[in-house]
Amino acid sequence: MTERVTGAQAVQLKEELLGIPSQRCKPGKPVKRRAKAAGTRQRTYRYRFYPSPSQAEQLGKTFGACRWVYNQGLELRREGWERYQVSVGYAETCRALTGWRRAEGTSWLTEVSATVLQQALRHLDAAFQGFFRGTRRYPKRKRKHLAKDSATYVRAGMGFRWVEDPDRPGTGLLTLAKQTEPLAVRWSRALPPGVVPVKLTVTRDRAGRYFVSVLVEEVIEPLPEVITDEGDGPKVVGVDLGIASLATLDDGTKVDHPRLLRRYAARLARLQRQLHRRRKGSKNRAKVREKIARLYALIRDVRKDLLDRLTTRLVHENQVLVVEDLSVASLMRAGGRRKARLNGSIVDAAWGELLGMLTYKAEWYGRTVVIVDRFFPSTRRCSVCQADGGNKGLSVRVWRCAGCGAVHDRDVNAAVNIREEGLRLYRLVADALPAGKAPPSLIRASELPG
Repeated sequence: MTERVTGAQAVQLKEELLGIPSQRCKPGKPVKRRAKAAGTRQRTYRYRFYPSPSQAEQLGKTFGACRWVYNQGLELRREGWERYQVSVGYAETCRALTGWRRAEGTSWLTEVSATVLQQALRHLDAAFQGFFRGTRRYPKRKRKHLAKDSATYVRAGMGFRWVEDPDRPGTGLLTLAKQTEPLAVRWSRALPPGVVPVKLTVTRDRAGRYFVSVLVEEVIEPLPEVITDEGDGPKVVGVDLGIASLATLDDGTKVDHPRLLRRYAARLARLQRQLHRRRKGSKNRAKVREKIARLYALIRDVRKDLLDRLTTRLVHENQVLVVEDLSVASLMRAGGRRKARLNGSIVDAAWGELLGMLTYKAEWYGRTVVIVDRFFPSTRRCSVCQADGGNKGLSVRVWRCAGCGAVHDRDVNAAVNIREEGLRLYRLVADALPAGKAPPSLIRASELPG
């Protein structure tokens, strides 16, 4: 195991070999991270905006500078450890950033706000922290045509200016650092009136559209508790996610699979053929690439809207939502052409995004999501007599129980079994809590004892 270099020797190595300026002055008190106001939650509102030519040019420089600083910080930290066994953290990369902005060859970095570039280094530090915890892979370099163009502006250091419109509370003028004109934001919905944004993230997608994500702190009131018609407990719904139907509820309700990739497959194939016929680097090739990006953006927006509506309805109508833990990576194994079509359907279903929406909405509105174990036999077990019906291939949509003779729809039977198992886990956790304490917003079967 490589021994880490620390102390005065590490400071000397960083200054002489890595070019990181040492901290000449006496360090002051550490800067405390801003704490959330009591009783509030952080929520992001996303809007599209239409920059002027000068704003688009300045944002292009900002995106490029953030990407360059991220890559340079990554190289600095990698070289420091691999060559000299010294750890380079966020503070050292910030001091290196000051030197890059003063250097003659990289003085163009001064055209971008320093706080925005520091946020790029914060994102790099967060990526390393995730790697050290084992939850993320080692950070990779950002490539111009593959990485998402984004820049984060914070309220501290005049990263942006916000002036609320008194006639339309929740809307107003957003002006970014290094810009003189406010953004032409399409206010599709208002922000919480009187709330000052904490952070802005400006992005440009592959289709050339600009978006600003506004992070605010607001009080989100929980929804009224939903109980059964008999009044004997919380209303519970079991949700079976699948390929034939996107979601099947335990009452027999089925949500159709949108199959957006299949719907637009012919158009995507035609555009891909046009792209390969165009000469690399030509304007015509760029036009076709933009058409493909716009079509994928349409698919992504339609899918997100469908999932948003579905999850909002489920959260409003039920107190406890039970789903099955799915390992998408193991389901998408390599195979023949038929398996490739199945993998495409799995990607199109976006189960991970659906579960993510359910999780954060349940936390907001006082609901509970229960995730049963992925090995729970929801499909093969009879929901009437609990007999094991054996393995069922994907082609088997209806089957009869050999024990009690009940005829089951494959997905509805699985949803009922998931609901009953989730209700058992919910009661197991709720009964162990002190009186008056609400159950947690997320219960995982894999984290429970036994």
